[in-house]
Order: sequence, then structure tokens, then C-alpha cells
Amino acid sequence: MLVNDGASAKLSHAAAMSLFIVSLVSFVVETQLTKYTQTSLGFRQPYMIFYVVHSSVAIIFPLHFLYLIVIEKHSPRGLIDGLRTAITAHMASSQLPARSSPFPTRPFILLSVILTVTFALPGLLWFISITLAPVSDVTAIWNTNAFWAYILTVKVYNLKWEPRKLMAVLIATTGVMIVVYGGHTNASSDSTPLVPTAGSPITGDILTLTASVIFGAYQVMYHKHVALRTSPKSALDDSYDPIPDEDTVGEDLTVIDRMVPPSPGLHANLLTSLIGFFTCILLWIPIPLLDYFNIEPFSLPTNAHTYFTIAGIAFAGVLFNAGFMILLGVWGPVITSVGNLLTIVLVLISDLMLRGSMDTITVWSLVGSGAIVSAFGVLAYDMLQSDE
Repeated sequence: MLVNDGASAKLSHAAAMSLFIVSLVSFVVETQLTKYTQTSLGFRQPYMIFYVVHSSVAIIFPLHFLYLIVIEKHSPRGLIDGLRTAITAHMASSQLPARSSPFPTRPFILLSVILTVTFALPGLLWFISITLAPVSDVTAIWNTNAFWAYILTVKVYNLKWEPRKLMAVLIATTGVMIVVYGGHTNASSDSTPLVPTAGSPITGDILTLTASVIFGAYQVMYHKHVALRTSPKSALDDSYDPIPDEDTVGEDLTVIDRMVPPSPGLHANLLTSLIGFFTCILLWIPIPLLDYFNIEPFSLPTNAHTYFTIAGIAFAGVLFNAGFMILLGVWGPVITSVGNLLTIVLVLISDLMLRGSMDTITVWSLVGSGAIVSAFGVLAYDMLQSDE
């Protein structure tokens, strides 16, 4: 049996930061390609794009699994047995189980479906609210999920309020508000819903707030109940195979090839792939309903260029969502959610570089961006200090 030590059982700070950078860049690419698809290419199918992107994440686990077999030279059986052992122990809230312990198939499938629904629900609420409320309101309210993640983390884990962390989260949230409401010289462009409708802006704001709270809760609950923790050495007793001594030399011994805990990110990528799988088989249902009620008439791209662009969105979405799920287990909900606010800063920069949108760069957008970056820096520093 292969037993990872503490250093290899989780990502190093350098690896986690590299993954974080890849996730941020992937989100910016996904955002810009989505804008390009719906504006320049005229393919306005937001739910269809949402469905394709979220279904595409099903591919991440097979790719990771193949990498570990071909490049890292791990055995398929060892990886699968290691996952089975770790998941069985985690869901049983116990130490590592004996090899004969049955895998909790039904609870694990139920967990995957719950993750799919709770991961998709905020996105669906956002999709509805963007048709009711101004884009600026939806963007600002949605990004308060970092604040809710911190509040819920303190309550769920029964932690003491940390003034520095609370201040950092509030500064980041305020920075988002400043960027959204002060970062555009032409406010009228953001003062109307994306899709004209007779709905109430207040309803849209309430739906966005609900989505933000749910997403904050999802991050906290995932870290508490789903993410694997490095098993202590004492947890390996039930799976321990002794080294042969003089009395046992020559006897048939079974070598158990298992990696416990699993390779960093493998468990998170398994769940991410399952979310993609259940998205594919469950969340197609709204598509005919949206078409029937003429909310989003169904149509397919009319040219290969649009297909390739959507494939690019899906690829970037796979990288972002996989990175997000891994970091959620490694860093926790607070620093991950605040870190994701940096995408607002990067999208502003990319708009300037790709479109020459000088009107997006104002004193307010610079102040707000600085606040977000500073808040993340404070939380990252705290994390590094606590690990020393």
C-alpha cells in the first residue's frame, strides 16, 4: 500500500498558487469568449452555453486519471482502491476502513446529485435575475458570496470572529461595489436588464442575493463535509501490512497497491466530473421548457467558428471549475471566494487590452481593484503564517 506523507497528500503552496493563477486566467478566457459568442457571433443562448460548459467538466477526472497512469506510472487499481478507501472512510466519519468495508454507493451517488443541484442552482438563479435586474446590481450582489462564506464559516465551525479576516472580506466586497458602480463612466449601459422584461428589478435583486448566499453556503459545506482531509498515521492501522520477518519469508503475501490519501486533486476532480455527468443527464430538462415558453428559443450554431468558440468556452470552464473545486478543499471557502474576486480585476484589464475600453478604467475602478487585491493579500498572508 502506498501511503502519502503530509507533504505529498496535499498541494504545496507553490502548486496551489500555480493552480490558482491557471483558474483565474481560465475564468477570464471563459468570460471573454462568452461575450464574443453572444455579441460578435450573435449566438445568444446563455442557458445552452451554461449547460455545455457545466457538462464538459465530466472529462476532468478521466484526464487526471490517465495522466497519473501514463506519466506518473501509478497503477489503475492502486488509484481506484485508494479513492475507495479514502471515500469510504470519509463518508463513514471514521478512520481508514478495513479492505472488506463496502463502498457506500448510494450515499455517494446521492452526494453527487446534491452537489450538482447546489452547484448549478446559484447559476440558474443568476440566469433568471439577469433578465429582471440591472447587470450592475446582479454583479455586485452576486459577489457578496465572499462575505456570506466568511459569516457561515464562523458559524458552522464555531470560530471566533477575526477582525483582520472580517475586515479583509468587507474591503473585498466593498471593492467589488466600487468597481461595478464607479468603474463605468456611462452608467446607463448597466442600468437596464440584459434581456428586456416586465419583471421587477427588486425580484431580480432578491434572486441574486439568494444565489449568492447559496453559493457561499455551498463553499462552506463542501469544505466541511466533502473535501478529504489528510489521514493521520494512526488511521492506517486497519490497512497495515507488516514487513515479512524470518518466519514469514517464503509465504505468499498479498501486496496492496493503494495510494492513501489519493493523489492531490484526484478526489476533487472525481466529484467535479460527477457534477458534470449529472448536469448532462439532468439539467437538459429546462432546455425544451425555455423553448416552449419562448424564454430562450432553442437553436444550434450555424457555423464551425461558433462551435469552436463554444468549445473554447467549455475548455476554459473545465480548467476553472476543476481548479476552484481543488482550491476549495485546500484553501477553504473564505480565501477561495475572495481570491475569485480577482477575476473582476483581470476582466477589466482584459477588456482594456482586447477592446481598448478606456472608459472602464477610472479612478473608482482602480480604487476598487486595489481594495480587492489588498484584501486577498491579507488573507493569503494569514494562510501562510498559520501554516508555518
